[in-house]
Amino acid sequence: MTSAPLAARLSIPSGPLFFPVTAYGPDGSVDLDVYRAHVRRGVEAGAAAVFACCGTGEFHALLPEEFEACVRAAVEATEGRVPVVAGAGYGTALAVRYARLAEAAGADGLLAMPPYLVVAGQEGLLRHYREVAAATALPVIVYQRDNAVFTPATVVELARTEGIIGFKDGLGDLDLMQRIVSTVRAEVPGDFLYFNGLPTAEQTQLAYRGIGITLYSSAVFCFVPEIALAFHRALATGDDTTANRLLDGFYLPFVELRAQGRGYAVSLVKAGVRMRGSDVGEVRPPLTEPTEDHVKQLAQLIERGYALIESEIDSGIEEGA
Repeated sequence: MTSAPLAARLSIPSGPLFFPVTAYGPDGSVDLDVYRAHVRRGVEAGAAAVFACCGTGEFHALLPEEFEACVRAAVEATEGRVPVVAGAGYGTALAVRYARLAEAAGADGLLAMPPYLVVAGQEGLLRHYREVAAATALPVIVYQRDNAVFTPATVVELARTEGIIGFKDGLGDLDLMQRIVSTVRAEVPGDFLYFNGLPTAEQTQLAYRGIGITLYSSAVFCFVPEIALAFHRALATGDDTTANRLLDGFYLPFVELRAQGRGYAVSLVKAGVRMRGSDVGEVRPPLTEPTEDHVKQLAQLIERGYALIESEIDSGIEEGA
């Protein structure tokens, strides 16, 4: 656990927010040594925070004891250099259980994911997240997507709830997000964090930046951190020329490839991590592996992405010489 408040650590990130994949061994069990190495490499590459056992980390596929072990391993691997935020989800009782396991494992905060299966009304959603927030001392980021979609008035109540510090959007309705940001800003004093949580969030981040949302997930950082960092720097410095070059040449074709298979937002990323030399294993069911042809296309796309930032890499080497 890091000493500084999570909201302060996340408000102006020094690098991308890292969502590591969960490593499995040949027998399908969690491989904590490989997982620690994966997390450590991400931190050393420049991640500003580690979001352990969330969507990219196959939270849905982990037993409670595996979840706790992975969160603890992530905390050990970061050594307090960056905060660790852990996923928590399912129904209220299980979400509370996972929240407490994360706290026991040393996490700095929680990403509260949608309740399992049911479509609830605003009152029920508010009660659910308030109970999760009250269960531990950990600050909570609420994740909007799928069956958890909020009105601006409900987000105001979330922002007023002790322990809830932010709101991550995986829906992609910019009109709704603008109304949420404006309403919370008008009615709740203080800073409330917002995150772009769409799959391959870089693809939409220029638009989110336009409504004041500068924080975003980066699954791409798992396997091509140099590309993710180059894009992050371009956004931070207002270098839209570089950002658009990477969007057009790397991120757009990656998103198009990701759309070729169900669950590729996780399994294609995991294939990329393996391709880069980390034996993190395959995804667990019900997810499936990318086809051989799609893996070949990913390898070609990675080469293209590195070619796009080659001059920047060469410049950095020369400066460090």
